[in-house]
Parts: sequence; C-alpha cells; structure tokens
Amino acid sequence: MTTLESAARAVRDTGGELRAGGTDVMTRATRPPVDLLGVPGLRGTAWRPDGSARIGALTTIADLLADDRLTAAYPALAATAAAVATPQIRNVATVGGNLLQRNRCWYLRNPAFSCHQTGGDGCPAREGAHLYSAVIDQGPCIAPHPSSLAIALLTYAATAEVHGRSPLGIAELYGDGGDPTRDHLLESGEILQAVLMPAPTPAERAAYRRATAREMAEWPLVETAARLTLDGDTITTAAVAVGGVARTPLLLPEVAEALLGKPATGETLAAAADLATARCTPLPRNAYKVAILRATLIDTLTACSAPPPSP
Repeated sequence: MTTLESAARAVRDTGGELRAGGTDVMTRATRPPVDLLGVPGLRGTAWRPDGSARIGALTTIADLLADDRLTAAYPALAATAAAVATPQIRNVATVGGNLLQRNRCWYLRNPAFSCHQTGGDGCPAREGAHLYSAVIDQGPCIAPHPSSLAIALLTYAATAEVHGRSPLGIAELYGDGGDPTRDHLLESGEILQAVLMPAPTPAERAAYRRATAREMAEWPLVETAARLTLDGDTITTAAVAVGGVARTPLLLPEVAEALLGKPATGETLAAAADLATARCTPLPRNAYKVAILRATLIDTLTACSAPPPSP
C-alpha cells in the first residue's frame, strides 16, 4: 500500500489485518495482511513549536530509543520502551503495533477453543487456566492487554492521531474493557497514524518497572509506570498507570491523587499503592498478582521519587 486510503480500503474489502513490523500478525496469520510499510509519513518524530512531539505509528521502538531528544523529554516512555521484548524485536516492532496488538490469552490463540474474541459466547479462562489473567475485572474477557507503551503514554495524557476519525486519548483506544470481542476500539479502515505527545514537563522524575516469570524476553505479569514532580520532598504532580492486571492499560487517578501534596516517604507510597490493590478481585489461581502489583508499584514510585543522579 502507498496511501492510508488504499490501506483502509484494502482492509474493508478483503477483511485483512494491518501489518506494520509484523512481529505478532505474522505469527497468527489468521487474515490477509495489509502492509503499511510503503505508506509515507508514518515513521519518525516531528517536533512542534510548543515543544510537543508527533511520533509516527511506524516508528520502531529501537528508533524511539535512539532519539536522544525524545528519550530526554519523555523519560517514562523511554524507560518503558527499553524494557519491551528483545533488541531484535525492538528493531522491527513499531509504536503503533505495540499499542494495537492482540492479547496473549492461551484460549484465543488455540484453535481448539472458542471464546468471545473468536465468535464464541464465553471466556474459558475464567473457569480454566487463568494464572496470568486480569485481577482488575473490567468485563467478560479477562485477558490482560499486552501493550507496555500504552501505560507510559497514559501517564503523559498522549493523544492518538487516527486516519478516518477525530483524535483520541490513549485511554479511548481501549475503552472500559467492557467489549470482550476486541483488544482496541478502532473500526475496520481506521488507521493509527501517530501518537501526539504534550510538551515535556521540566524536572519530572519517571520510572517503569515490570515483574516477569523470567528475567529476559517475557511478557510482564505486572508492569507499572509513574511520573512525579517534587518541590523539595513534597509531591506536586503525579501520574500512575499499570498493565498486565486489567483488560485494558489502566491509569490510576486515585493513586496519583493520594500522592499529591504528600512527602515522598515510604508510608505515603505504600498507602497510595494500597489504593491500586483495592480495585482487585482476583480469581483463585491469580491472586498472587495482587501482592506483585503492590510491590511493583511501590518499587516504581520509590525509584520515581529518588533524586536524580549527580552529573
């Protein structure tokens, strides 16, 4: 494809699936791929006069990390991107692909089973193998969304530029998780063109942490991103988001609110983390994730509130 219009038309006409880096689409290969790599204007970062940035959807995660200005301006995004997958995958995986990828539920990816996402009317994980499933219950499907970049972008209140409709907040890409048939809410023929970042926040502190079953190249059981600014020891702004624990990447405004105006002490951070676990209603085999969520969130906030290293 050479234009967004031709790509959108091909998806509608053939029932195909858009392909960017192809790291997931080609392993599933359930529908004809519609290639975006030949469409101009979807790759790279452009800076605007107010200091904000437009990151093209076909920008690879490796290219994002290689952009010193971008990583300095958005440290939570940089830290999150650096933890995604492996160097080989980061070299081909794209920002847009990471945001709009399919979930990793065993039942979705096993043709022997039927679920909401394959045309069925149930979620076999609820009564079956839900060891890695959501602990914050948003609806019929309990497969956690796998996008790490989304949680960082939520903390920046970033916007998605979409061909075929008005711009969306990142949270609006996913909705409230109540539709069990979809991993995102873009319609057929609507194409993510770019992510629009706000102007950087001076002197922000940011951190990202993930808990995994093995050290390298593993999908996170829990992941958290946070951004803070401090006046002395007092937290003056905060944004916190989590992944791996809900049907959608999830911003936690109540956690941020609990931090504002408080000293960045262990007691403050633990009390804020407790508000995240208060949302959890785990199933019998994944209750362990609640404790991991609390510990990972405290670790992230502790790292985020620490003074930056001396030059």
